[in-house]
Amino acid sequence: MNIRDLEYVLMVAELGHFGRAAEACHVSQPALSGQIQKLEQHLGVTLFERTKRKVRITPVGEDILRHARDILALVTVIEETASARKDPLSGPLRLGMIPTIAPYLTPLLLPSLRHGLPKIELSLTEGMTHVLEKQLLEGDIDAAVLATRVTEPQLAEIALYTEPFWIALPHGHAMEDQDSVAIFDIQSEDLLLLADGHCLRDQVLSFCERTLGTNPAFNTQNTSLATILALVGAGMGVTLVPAMSLQGSWVTDAGIAVRRETTGQASRSVTLAYRKSFPRRQMLEKLADIVCAILPDTVTPERR
Repeated sequence: MNIRDLEYVLMVAELGHFGRAAEACHVSQPALSGQIQKLEQHLGVTLFERTKRKVRITPVGEDILRHARDILALVTVIEETASARKDPLSGPLRLGMIPTIAPYLTPLLLPSLRHGLPKIELSLTEGMTHVLEKQLLEGDIDAAVLATRVTEPQLAEIALYTEPFWIALPHGHAMEDQDSVAIFDIQSEDLLLLADGHCLRDQVLSFCERTLGTNPAFNTQNTSLATILALVGAGMGVTLVPAMSLQGSWVTDAGIAVRRETTGQASRSVTLAYRKSFPRRQMLEKLADIVCAILPDTVTPERR
């Protein structure tokens, strides 16, 4: 049994297909299938139930797969530890961001990384918070920019910035002539929200429960923040937007007015989450410094 065998098993389990797994591992299907069969013979168990239409992992295969993931994660730590000893500010960095941060932070971050961390090999992943946390735990990414606190004991975080929310109104709305708007002045039936799964939705709900009660009649849309803003521009309602998004082109689009939220209760803390076992903490500290240095004055950095 070797590390490559475990990688083959993991890929077949993820893709549910020997041919696609072989392609992803850059080997021929007979070679991959043969190695997995040898591993099954060595272990004396069947890892996959094979049919003409589907490949399904067996119960014992599931148990072995959990250990295989742990082993492969440790292999990555060993490789990264060696790399960090050579140069902690160089090498690959797999960074995740949530959808309500990535479109606004990435255009600011990438040019600065070329100067501040010129030797890193950055790859970006965008996903929901729970997906990114799972990828962190399984070693699929190295760090993630999140807007919620991590709860898993294997994870830690570096504070980046505090971001207030602003109010986006359609032109002609009764509150458009105000310089600022309090969140409790918004009618619940007018408030457009993202669907379940977005931390932004949960955060807005937490603000509104303190001001509008526990059962407001929110208008929920199963779509992106960009589409929510298009609905605002069309006069369908109002929404709360993170301050970083005020740099987007939508701010100058016809149909939308933005106003500061006056109570100060509507804000979120953005952090850089990572595995405690990640050996290149110095790289993450440098990344955090770069992020805090490029922020617009609508947000408050945690580092100076």
